[in-house]
Amino acid sequence: MLFMVISTPRPEPPSTMVPKRQAYWEWLAPLQQQGLVKNVWARTGRGAIALLDVPDNETLHRILNEWAEIIPATFDIYPLIDVGPARAFLAAQTS
Repeated sequence: MLFMVISTPRPEPPSTMVPKRQAYWEWLAPLQQQGLVKNVWARTGRGAIALLDVPDNETLHRILNEWAEIIPATFDIYPLIDVGPARAFLAAQTS
């Protein structure tokens, strides 16, 4: 299950968050190695955008809770469809 997650951290002074931001990247590395996190982009100013590929909602829930423990944030979550299945769905609609 693919999800795009956009985080908006609490408005803390950036200098006070340096250790937590470093911990975030360390926490993220094993998730990337496992393939649960496909990619992450830092947002200009603050926050991140992550592409997650998780087997179920429980895994998504666990990851978001762990993320928020490190850097308290709100999350916008968008379910995604791979291009292949999206095109197949579209093709079926035109038949």
